[in-house]
Amino acid sequence: MKGIDSKLAPDWLNVSRETLEQLEAFVSLVEKWNPAINLVSKRSISELWERHVLDSAQLFQLFPVDARHLVDLGSGGGFPGIVLAILARGGAPKLRVTLVESDKRKATFLSEAVRLLGLNAVVSAERIEAISPLQADVVTARALGPLGLLCVHLQKHLHPSGQAFLSKGAQVVDEIAEARLNWSFSLTEIPSKSDPMAKILQIEDLRHV
Repeated sequence: MKGIDSKLAPDWLNVSRETLEQLEAFVSLVEKWNPAINLVSKRSISELWERHVLDSAQLFQLFPVDARHLVDLGSGGGFPGIVLAILARGGAPKLRVTLVESDKRKATFLSEAVRLLGLNAVVSAERIEAISPLQADVVTARALGPLGLLCVHLQKHLHPSGQAFLSKGAQVVDEIAEARLNWSFSLTEIPSKSDPMAKILQIEDLRHV
């Protein structure tokens, strides 16, 4: 990727040139490592900025201003976790980020991205179930699993007063209905800025029923 065209940075992104350069550096890292680790699908590697970076970046604007600990579950290739840590570096420097990724090779990539980009983040290379409760102010997850399963993880790692922001696709209605069979939660559905078929689920006040 030879530089980010300003036309690809929508007005809502509203970040500094330095932050754009860090996002660009991260995209270059993904492109470099992807042939060996398959961080994103081969089909979407040419759409990293639109399909992955912007899709991840929109979550940052939804976070409460007093959030101090973000946990990204199943960070994979760093979407959304690394993107959010980059945005936090310029826009919320007190926000620390924990990236949870059990795949050792992907965790190695994430650690290298954190080091090279100088991010306020740590990588936990363990299964979500095996980690002690993280008491996060904000939890994010993207393409990790159905909402019912995510609620199990949220109950363990989200502070009682915290908020979760989950990126979901076209099947979200069925997932919500199924999750509500076992869980009670306050839900706000936010249209995605990057995909007209997708939504972001903001979840609060989660409890098992």
